[in-house]
Amino acid sequence: MKSGFLDLSDEVEEGALVPLRRASILIVDDQATVLQSLYQLFKDSHEVFVATSGIQALNLVKVNPPDLILLDMVMPGMTGMEVCRQLKEDPETQNIPVIFLTANCSVDDEARALDAGAADFISKPFNPRIVTVRVNTQLRLKAKSDLLRRIARTDALTGLSNRRHFNSTLSREWRRCARSSLPISLVFIDVDFFKRFNDIYGHPMGDYCLSSVATAMKSRMWRPADLLARFGGEEFVCLLPETPLEGATHKAQELEASVRALAIAHEGSGVAPVVTISLGVAAAQPAHGDDPRALVDAADRMLYEAKAGGRGQVRSAQIPVSTAA
Repeated sequence: MKSGFLDLSDEVEEGALVPLRRASILIVDDQATVLQSLYQLFKDSHEVFVATSGIQALNLVKVNPPDLILLDMVMPGMTGMEVCRQLKEDPETQNIPVIFLTANCSVDDEARALDAGAADFISKPFNPRIVTVRVNTQLRLKAKSDLLRRIARTDALTGLSNRRHFNSTLSREWRRCARSSLPISLVFIDVDFFKRFNDIYGHPMGDYCLSSVATAMKSRMWRPADLLARFGGEEFVCLLPETPLEGATHKAQELEASVRALAIAHEGSGVAPVVTISLGVAAAQPAHGDDPRALVDAADRMLYEAKAGGRGQVRSAQIPVSTAA
């Protein structure tokens, strides 16, 4: 038995959801016989992991969330009901389906389980076929909802995250860096003279240009926590958690060079014969109560300076430690 998780990835093929990896299941029960029987039932078709207490389960889920949790309702210490409530109150884990396992099969118990946010309810002793069907049903539903969430936060043209996803990620990472006293940086990016590009080459080539610029910049993003998003039109934004100004400025210079290296012809540019970008960088070390809009405003000002200074360049600034009102 293992103590980590494997995420589920999916794609659409001819309208169907096709799993690219085996789904992961966390089994939480204080009885070794239950853990062993469920592990044997799913080990050949899924990645299976176990926990023997509510606290252990919550700690494991925070490290790497599974795709589904089979959770004993009655355990010593933290009950399964409390584990489920905490999972559903956390935005990071609230979409993980929970199936309760319990020897108590009264209508009231089932109603309490569903009211706590459980997706389903299985009585002990359980029938292996029923458990398998219910688990696979919940995994299929989660895969479909995960796909819809990915579509909702993705820009259709470039494949990058969209502005809505950027906004929610900025708020979350800002709070996290504030709690941990870590720096956070932001890069605003604008394609130089893009209107002229569209006027000269047409909108289909304009779409190709934006898509190519996005792909080039994406190739320079190494860390999972970093986020590159399309902000709107020909504007992009790059969020760099745990990154000071020096590191963010270096990353911005990498992005600028990657776009210039595409060598996409631009006869209307006043910067170079090829497509270029201007970049504004801002960094801060937020404190509790600080407003992330200060970082956005500072990066936007630096972008304006880069454009006013001739475009095709990077400008950067450190904002004050505390921006709270």
